[in-house]
Amino acid sequence: MLVYGINVLKKKKKSDIKKVFTSRSEVENYCNTNNIKCIKVTNDYLNKLTKGNHQGVIIEVNDYNYYNFNDIEGEFIVILDHIEDPHNFGAIIRTCAAAGIKSIIIPKDRSVKVTDTVVKTSAGTINKVKIIMVSNLIDCIKKLKKLNYYIYGADADGDNYQNIDYSGKKVLIIGNEGKGISPLVKKNCDFLISIPLKNNVESLNASVAAGILIYAGFNDDGKRL
Repeated sequence: MLVYGINVLKKKKKSDIKKVFTSRSEVENYCNTNNIKCIKVTNDYLNKLTKGNHQGVIIEVNDYNYYNFNDIEGEFIVILDHIEDPHNFGAIIRTCAAAGIKSIIIPKDRSVKVTDTVVKTSAGTINKVKIIMVSNLIDCIKKLKKLNYYIYGADADGDNYQNIDYSGKKVLIIGNEGKGISPLVKKNCDFLISIPLKNNVESLNASVAAGILIYAGFNDDGKRL
């Protein structure tokens, strides 16, 4: 897989990097200092490898190795119910990393995977969060309930998130950009929560909504519940 950007390079585990293509001397020096294989190329060459804003550096890395259910860590977990936009996925990863959330669960089918755009948008923070892939979200939710997690689904018809008690182990579910959370997933939620909107705004971007609701999971003294 090819990823790109200076921040991604500096935050990527050295063991995951196969080689670096760069047009920048300072990047070449960084690679030499850190014993990373580096190939000096032109910007035209880089532009042929990707259409993204590569900042003069493209990194060839090992494909992402997804975690499984047994690898789940933390008392606050985020589930993405068929998110399709890689920019939303990357932004949510970054917010989770900033908030100290250690596990994000995605379904195997009909969902965005870890791509170069996801890695770039996460600004390298993908290394701070476990991306867990499961075959069936409903089975996953039921297993989490048995582990004493409460399930909170973001839904336009839910209760105002500001009036919700978030104490205990919790799972926040963010739905698809267009359809929201699926009916079966909604049925298996313990609580449905919403963000009040004004001026006839129908919905927020998925990553923006996720950011608001993730930080609602802090208690009054600012410690993660």
